This record gives sequence, structure tokens and C-alpha cells, in this order.
Amino acid sequence: MNAEARPLAADARQSALPVDPPSGVAGRRAGDMRPVQIILWTMCLAHFLNDLLQSLLSAIFPILKVTYQLDFAQIGYIALAFQVTASLLQPLVGLYTDKRPLPFGLAFGMGSTLCGLVMLSYASTYPALLFAAAMVGTGSSIFHPEGSRVVRMASGGRHGLAQSIFQVGGNFGQAAGPLLAAFVVVPLGQRGIVWFAGVALFAIVVLTGVGRWYKAHLTEGAKRTRRDVRAAGQAGLTSGRVVFVIGVLLVLMFSKGFYNASISTFYTFYLMEKFGLSVRDAQLYLFLYMGAVAAGVYFGGPLGDRLGRKNIISVSIFGALPFTLALPYASLPVAAALTVVIGLIMSASMSQILVYALELVPGKVGMISGLFFGFGFGMAGLGAAVLGHVADLTSLGFVFQVCAFLPALGAVCWFLPDLRTQQR
Repeated sequence: MNAEARPLAADARQSALPVDPPSGVAGRRAGDMRPVQIILWTMCLAHFLNDLLQSLLSAIFPILKVTYQLDFAQIGYIALAFQVTASLLQPLVGLYTDKRPLPFGLAFGMGSTLCGLVMLSYASTYPALLFAAAMVGTGSSIFHPEGSRVVRMASGGRHGLAQSIFQVGGNFGQAAGPLLAAFVVVPLGQRGIVWFAGVALFAIVVLTGVGRWYKAHLTEGAKRTRRDVRAAGQAGLTSGRVVFVIGVLLVLMFSKGFYNASISTFYTFYLMEKFGLSVRDAQLYLFLYMGAVAAGVYFGGPLGDRLGRKNIISVSIFGALPFTLALPYASLPVAAALTVVIGLIMSASMSQILVYALELVPGKVGMISGLFFGFGFGMAGLGAAVLGHVADLTSLGFVFQVCAFLPALGAVCWFLPDLRTQQR
């Protein structure tokens, strides 16, 4: 592991700011913390804006279907064009930027999203729609690995808290996108998308400022990276063991991604079918779940820093099993309460899985972040497609009965080493 983890000179740039000052330098430490907080919350805002814009694509599928007389397969190919670029390109972008950091890559990625949105609003042919969706996905593939790098640089050592702040912005953006689309795009039609170009331009300005900070602190991360690599080497994990543990983490991502896809995609239809709710009322119950997910993501980070990432991951996945098993058989009020509990528990590990992987393979922030973000995107898209086919063949109730067992995969947490204990 020591040989594999030894970073190249360019790798050492990645986790800048601020190496914790020696004890007794309290004044410097207090001064250092302020810009860290500014960067963390700025990246939270940027993640909110990025995911808000990304979510517009799926929100306008009904409009595109009617306007261009598309069938469901053609809608699926538009989603595929987005998912392929958003999922598969992320690890490749991260691998490249690990060796050649791009301080202004975040602004460039948002520029790709801006171009995609403008093309989407004025596209008049089906191939143009596919290309526009791919441009939006490319912006996402650049934003997430580089965003994780900046957040880790600004964490001040509190990696769980920093990643939680970053990810909670994305959760709120995913929830807000469809709402804004309902008030802006639906009344105005396809051309209404162009109004969100102003949001993308604002995000570019914000990310340009972050890029200046990123560039100024590139060289300051060398000591921290070397210290992280030494700590990983002291954990005594062989390269084969590291690969195995990464596989275990991806299994956990699979269970979370598929279950979240069942809720976010089909829960409103399930409530309408089983309890006779209107679309509006069913959406309100879905927003309860989304709010619980955002809260769980935020509080899961500090808990992981304090109690250990393995502990939080184990409780978050496997601990949700009793509640998911009860959900398909619950009454409406009980189901609402259960989804809140499920959202809180399962989302607590969202940032912790990524931070655990980054501690396992230091020096590769971009590649590991791209791998896990991309895998999460892919599982969400694949889960929605697979579960949709299952629902067509059986019923929505059967889908939730089957998905209720997915948290049982949390048992594989037993194979995760406690990195804190092994490093000590």
C-alpha cells in the first residue's frame, strides 16, 4: 500500500488549506477558520445551483414528449445521454485532475451546463436534444469531483462535516429544481428553460471566485497529503484489501441508490394508487422524505467525525431495515412518519461513504470522488429503469415490498476495517 499510495508531485497539490497550526498558535488557527467556512458554504451554494439546473432536464420530459411526439424509449435515450456523460465521465475527469488540477474547471463545467440549457431551450430536432442533454451531463461530470477536491482542501481536517455541507446543497437543489420548473418552465414551455441561464451565469461567477482561492492554495496541500498517505500506509492494508473494501462500499452505494430511486421516482404514484391522494398531496409527502434526507446528510458528517465513519455507515444502512420492511404495510400517517425516519437514517452515511473511501485511498480525491458520485448517478438511473419495468409487470406495492430488503445489504459493513483503530 505504501508504494501505491505514494503521490506524484501534482497529486500532492490536492488537499490544500490549512494544515493545522501547531498548538499554541491559536490566533492563526482562528484566522484560518474564517475563509474555510466561506469556501465550504460557497460550495454548498454552488452544489445547490448545479443540481437545481441538472434536475430541470427530467422535469421537462413531459413537455418534450408532447412537443416532439416522442415515445418513452426516446425519452429514455435523452436520459441516457445525460447519465452516460454525468456518470461515466466523472472518474475519468477525476483521474485527470488528480495529476493536473484545474482551478477554474468548476466554472468551465458550469459553462458546459449553461450551453446545454440554452441548446435545450432552442433545440428543434431530436439529435439536438440528445446533444444538449450530454452537455448538461458533462457539466455535472466536471463539477462533482472538482467540488469534492475543493471541499476537502477547505475542511480543516473535519472531512465529514465539510462533505456533508457540500452534499446537502445538492439535495436541496434536486428538490427545488422540479418546483421551479413547475412555476417557470411549465407555463412558458420549452423556451422557459432559457430563463435559468441567469442562474448558470451567477454560478459561473461564484465558481470563478472559488477557482481563485483554489489556485492560491494549490501548493499548501503537500504536507497534508503526505500525512494522509503515511496514515493510510500505517493502516497496513494491502492493495488487494483496498480494492475489496472499495467493492464493499460500492455494494452499500448500490443498496442506497436503488432504494432511494424507489422512493424518489415511484413513491408519489404509490400514495396516489393506495391511498387515493391527489398529485399535489402526494408531492408534499415526497418533500417530507426529501427534507429528512437533507437533514440526515447534514448531521451525518459531524457524527462520522466524532463517532467513526464505519459506525455511522453501519447504523445508517442496516439500521433502516426495520422501517423499510414496515413501510409497505403502514397506514398513511404511519407511512409518512416511516419515510421521515428512513430518510434521516439512510442519508446519514451519504457523505461518510465517500469520506471513508478518500481516507482509504489518499492522493486520489478526484478519481475516488468521481467514481462514487458517478456510481451514485448510475445506480439512481438504473434503479428507476429496472424498478419501472418491475412495476409494469407486477405492481408498485410489490416494488416496495422487494426494495424493503435492500438495507439488509448493510450487513457487508462487517468487512469494513476501522481505519482510525488501524492507524493508531
